[in-house]
Amino acid sequence: MKTNLDAIDHKILSFLIKNARMPYLEIARECGISGAAIHQRINKLTESGVIQGSYTVVNPKLLGFDVCAHINITLKDPKLMQQTISEISHVPEIVEAHFISGKGSIQVKLYCRDNDHLMHTVYDKVLSLQGVASTETTISLHEVFHRPINFSE
Repeated sequence: MKTNLDAIDHKILSFLIKNARMPYLEIARECGISGAAIHQRINKLTESGVIQGSYTVVNPKLLGFDVCAHINITLKDPKLMQQTISEISHVPEIVEAHFISGKGSIQVKLYCRDNDHLMHTVYDKVLSLQGVASTETTISLHEVFHRPINFSE
């Protein structure tokens, strides 16, 4: 469901996307409205689901996670979809999961320390799940860019 946003909402979002820690009073000054109005608008954006939270982005390589991979998971039976999603959500190396079309049913993104860690994660943690029939793993050699959605286009 699309939410109707005005120019000020878009401006607020652009500031928060660039820096989720930007003080509300600074956003208010930039938008030319009161701090109370910024609080109200951000609350409205949060309650409507436009803002789903904020988080700190870390560099996995600097934490020793040198391998990024994507795994397409094919299920044994579509009835096991929810159970499998629940189980993969407990694999700490997996940071994203998507229902997909094409080859497979679910695609996950994960970070591992090295290829050996990746192999053990695939075989011991993913392929061992009851609902998983097979996997196809692609290793990311280098992330070229990462950016938030450009909602103003």
